[in-house]
Amino acid sequence: MAGWLFVITLVLALVAVYKPFGDYLYRVVSGTRDNVVERGVYRLVGVDRNAAQTWGVYARSVLAFSAVSILFLYAFLRLQDKLWLSLGFDPLPGHLAWNTAVSFTTNTNWQAYSGESTMGHLVQMAGLAVQNFVSASVGIAVAVALVRGFAARKSATLGNFWVDLTRITLRVLLPVAVVFAVIFMAAGMVQNLSGGVDVTTLTGATQHITGGPVASQEVIKELGTNGGGFYNVNAAHPFENPATWTNWIQLFLILLIPFSLPRVFGRMVGQNRQGYAIAAVMAILAVASVALTIGLEVHGAGTVPQAVGAAMEGKETRFGIPNSAAYAAITTLTSTGSVNSFHDSYTALGGMMPMINMMLGEVAPGGVGAGLYGLLILAVITVFVAGLMVGRTPEYLGKKIGAREMKIASSYFLITPALVLIGTAAAFATGNNATALNVGPHGLSEVLYAFTSASNNNGSAFAGITVNTPWWDTALGLAMLLGRFLPIVLVLALAGSLARQKVTPESEGTLPTHQPLFVGMVVGVTVVLVALTFLPALALGPIAEGLS
Repeated sequence: MAGWLFVITLVLALVAVYKPFGDYLYRVVSGTRDNVVERGVYRLVGVDRNAAQTWGVYARSVLAFSAVSILFLYAFLRLQDKLWLSLGFDPLPGHLAWNTAVSFTTNTNWQAYSGESTMGHLVQMAGLAVQNFVSASVGIAVAVALVRGFAARKSATLGNFWVDLTRITLRVLLPVAVVFAVIFMAAGMVQNLSGGVDVTTLTGATQHITGGPVASQEVIKELGTNGGGFYNVNAAHPFENPATWTNWIQLFLILLIPFSLPRVFGRMVGQNRQGYAIAAVMAILAVASVALTIGLEVHGAGTVPQAVGAAMEGKETRFGIPNSAAYAAITTLTSTGSVNSFHDSYTALGGMMPMINMMLGEVAPGGVGAGLYGLLILAVITVFVAGLMVGRTPEYLGKKIGAREMKIASSYFLITPALVLIGTAAAFATGNNATALNVGPHGLSEVLYAFTSASNNNGSAFAGITVNTPWWDTALGLAMLLGRFLPIVLVLALAGSLARQKVTPESEGTLPTHQPLFVGMVVGVTVVLVALTFLPALALGPIAEGLS
């Protein structure tokens, strides 16, 4: 009952902030007035804030900014031992620095290292945490550009990426992060520049516990759906997640922006009911996933869980099964990847749910920005399917969905499955699956989970596989890079195509896209696409393990 109350209060809180916070986001991305700090940033980078960009220029700006971010962070990691507050840590090897730089720039935050024994404080603050802010802003900016494409009438432009990036970072992410960082410090999260202390454990041994700027990084890791932990055990560490109520706040922060963005969508296209429809799709998929994950873990299918009466292996005793399972579901429904328990220790079918959440494309509600633009492309596919059924040219929000739009939408959803399945096959073909701690179906699940997490820019892991090798760091880095930026380019191409169209007036044959029928159709298309694509791989992994 406590677990269900935890989830219910979380839902009620999100409902309460949907309109006010969504309206604030709308004003941020639609406003024309800049404050003195923003004007200073524009002058520093040489940006004309009134120069609107075509989709191609917008895309090149995103790619250029991200490329510079990767190079800067790579250099930071390779030169760590020469920097202030390095704590005596060595520079990262080339393959690990590449993987980490790509990981944090792509909003994945996959970590093939133990944070407290690898990263100095300056790298954590000025390298990783900064990317937590700007990579999240990039995702939101791309989503806003797509919505502008739907809202525009015969326009060649989608706004200005540099203006969007600056305003989202300074007006949304930074203020919320400051407020909740103070709350987290009051809760007992560490926030200092200490090199750590030696403590005596209950068994009489000595353990070194590293201090650092934990609270400030923790808040943006959740708010920006990033997920990278300061400590190796992530949100299971009491310095990162001291109590059940901080666990609740972390999940609230993860869901705050993704569930508010449909309100922005509705306001920008001039129909709030369209935003409610998209939010309803997100909510249906999210509630179903959380309920299934909690139910499967509470049931505890398997010889050992049934023998001891609970599936508590790998779970933090402070949170128990329901709160741990809810955390696992929500952080994989989004692109967060943060964990407060180890998914590798879940029951076979319970561990399958985080994989399915990522395979859905993380659209319920997904990462900041990425969830909204992924779901809007699913909506485009849905209206196309509906148009075929009735023999009518499909339309969405007055924009015709023709051959060009469908080629872009179809390509978008082929990228991630291709990366996941080809990467998994490559690991087995080259023998690199041997780094998994298990064989058989569970060993396949560990490899499949790794590529699913990297390709969907999630960042969580089954924690039963060693990935800090040149092959794994390179392969997963490529999966993260391609899984982030190829879809973004396609999203912006679709936005440009839609923006150039005129708005077609509604008629009797127009499919209402704000009613329950359409909501149900989008949910169905989402589930069917995943089932047709990934069911064979799941059948060989978690399903086979569960049936055995």
